[in-house]
Amino acid sequence: FDVHADGFVRAEGCGMLVLKRLSDALAAGDPILALIRGSAVNEDGKSSGLTVPNGLAQQAVIRSALASARLKPAQISYVEAHGTGTALGDPIEVEAIGAALGEGRTTPLTIGSVKTNIGHCESASGVAGLIKTVLALRNQEIPPHLHFSERSPRIPWPNFEIRIPTGPTPWPAGAEPRRAGISSFGFSGVNAHVILEEAPVEQHSTDSDS
Repeated sequence: FDVHADGFVRAEGCGMLVLKRLSDALAAGDPILALIRGSAVNEDGKSSGLTVPNGLAQQAVIRSALASARLKPAQISYVEAHGTGTALGDPIEVEAIGAALGEGRTTPLTIGSVKTNIGHCESASGVAGLIKTVLALRNQEIPPHLHFSERSPRIPWPNFEIRIPTGPTPWPAGAEPRRAGISSFGFSGVNAHVILEEAPVEQHSTDSDS
């Protein structure tokens, strides 16, 4: 999202998630790190090219994930963006985020991307962003988005406030649980979006960090 962004660094990685139905996890006394409220996947279909993102498809996948989670756009306070750091991809993604998450919003939306920390982990980039977001929810703090000094004028920033954190940013509690969206896009035109919510408060006191 920086004016000087000109691409990404390739990386390698893997990640694993242990999923369990919430009612079963609560009954078993399992430590719950976060809840998956909703998710969606779509395909660009016919687009401008293999490496050209489709903004309308990105908007659609976010809206589908919101519908799956039964949430409104303004109930999302953070987006872990795909964030390729390219002159083509960043403007399309921010415009899609603005279009999909602007309705009814009275509070700023914070966006960031784990790619500024570890590079683009290819097929593991999505799970890396999800793991980062789980940790942010757990620690009630959003990590800094590195290498950001000035917003790119090529990006059509929406008419509501978007924050890009350049330092550790507290994620305060509100009237509703903390919630975040995570986007990940495939080279072949597949778009995925997952909505996370902080773990239930009633199990925090017996939770284990081990």
